[in-house]
Amino acid sequence: MKMKTLLMAGTVLAMVAACTPEGESSLGGDVGEDGASAETPQTAEMAAPGASVDYDSVLAGEQRSAENRARDAFRHPAETLEFFGLRPGMTVVEIAPGGGWYTEVLAGALGPQGTLYAAHTNPESSEGAARSVAGFDEKLAGNPVYANTERTVFAKGNTDTLAPAGTADMVLTFRNIHNFYIGGWAPEAFSAFYTALKPGGILGVVEHRLPEDAEDARMDESGYMKRSTVVKMAEDAGFELVDESEVNANPKDTADYEKGVWTLPPTLTNGETDRDKYVAIGESDRMTLKFRKPA
Repeated sequence: MKMKTLLMAGTVLAMVAACTPEGESSLGGDVGEDGASAETPQTAEMAAPGASVDYDSVLAGEQRSAENRARDAFRHPAETLEFFGLRPGMTVVEIAPGGGWYTEVLAGALGPQGTLYAAHTNPESSEGAARSVAGFDEKLAGNPVYANTERTVFAKGNTDTLAPAGTADMVLTFRNIHNFYIGGWAPEAFSAFYTALKPGGILGVVEHRLPEDAEDARMDESGYMKRSTVVKMAEDAGFELVDESEVNANPKDTADYEKGVWTLPPTLTNGETDRDKYVAIGESDRMTLKFRKPA
């Protein structure tokens, strides 16, 4: 695991070492400035490698737990990443990796020539955050597949430390936008995604989907977001929507549960109450949106 000091916007941020706890999403790393000159900026199209990912091998990799493999049927990682256009050798930012479900896939898919910035939470924000980051650091230290992975910080008030500006071919966020929205910092998050990307870079968003005819107030606490709201926030930050996919759709999900998206697997917040009913529905209905930073 590469643990470095991240130099961002002229400010040196002392990153927490692998033994230090953390919480929701973070990466450690000493990252240099992009070498491209202002006169000849490097775009994502110029830099992105052309090879395809061997997802059969990646998804079967020994870095993945059996528990995480079992969720492939709901999360469709190969189809999702193919849709976003991920290729080996890219520089990719994963927003809020949590326990590292997608990190296991991304690190293997990018390969030794790629770079993955795992933009985790601030470990100093709470005891829970510290524990989460410590567990994530332990994961990164435990397998050589993560030699291409650097943990950085991405949290409210620390949105400029996710990766060096203008260096990423792709920024990916899986089921996180509702947290930024509920927390009141979604515009800052989208702006940070934009800053991290090269011109022409891709922002991939997977998010729990609220029907467009639902009350907007449902987005305040349900964990579901309207597609129109997500698209507007991205466009307000400067992105253009270039494509969308139904690969993560689930028509069985009505998105109207009293306890929100956490009613469904894997959380099943109601415990044994109606458990079979919610297991039969499966994980949430999700939008899958592909945005581009103009070149």
